[in-house]
Amino acid sequence: MCLTAFAIGQSERFPFVLLANRDERFDRPAAPMAWWPEQSGRPGLLAGRDLSAGGTWLGLTARGRLAWMTNVREPGRVLALAPSRGALVPQSLQASRGTVPWQAMDAPPRNGFNLVVAELAGEGAAQWVCNRPQLQQRVVGPGVHGVSNASLDTPWPKLLRLKQRLTPMLHDGNTVAALQAGAWEALADPEPADDARLPATGLPLLRERQLSPAFIRIVGDDPAVAVYGTRCSTLVVVQQVGRRRTVHALERTFGSGGEISTEVGYDWVLPAG
Repeated sequence: MCLTAFAIGQSERFPFVLLANRDERFDRPAAPMAWWPEQSGRPGLLAGRDLSAGGTWLGLTARGRLAWMTNVREPGRVLALAPSRGALVPQSLQASRGTVPWQAMDAPPRNGFNLVVAELAGEGAAQWVCNRPQLQQRVVGPGVHGVSNASLDTPWPKLLRLKQRLTPMLHDGNTVAALQAGAWEALADPEPADDARLPATGLPLLRERQLSPAFIRIVGDDPAVAVYGTRCSTLVVVQQVGRRRTVHALERTFGSGGEISTEVGYDWVLPAG
């Protein structure tokens, strides 16, 4: 997952909304969002699955815990034998309610990551964990926030643009269908940032430019086929009607030609209390 914007407590009707894109090589196998079976008394998870390392980039439980992660971009600093960062999402989702075992998340050392965990059945406050420049944790309160491949709310152009596009979607008079349509449009934005606004992360200028849109497609020898890019877009909307709080989780996955290959949606009412 490489680009996320999320709103906490900015709308009575939509107390929590997340927009997210996952970027990855197209030759790395993955399964789309689906319910994982319960194991050894642990709750089942709704998540995609990395079929290479076995973890995931984003997941939810039926009781309303949500977790997702992004990689930290750090060219030249790759720990080849580090454990998969994708294992941290299921680990966080299956932890006891109200806890995130963040103190142990970089033992043994992992490549750079951001992890965000939120309780959708409560006030929506989230916890952000990052291991760069050192392991750290912070509570994320009400507001419109975002994380890409740097620290929380680092003002990269694509992150600022996605946050700006999310804000008007939160109007209490909006519908779930209208919010969904606006979210898909924002996540599919292929417009690169101006060179003068690109972050300096140590990559060549061309690669910084290619990675600057919300929706990424980097082609190889065949210009019609991407070798790296946005593999899926995910939308999580919490809708409040009276005391009833419903989760809408939707995902689109994309093929290497940019086409939608699958589209799934799951809706359920969060348990009271």
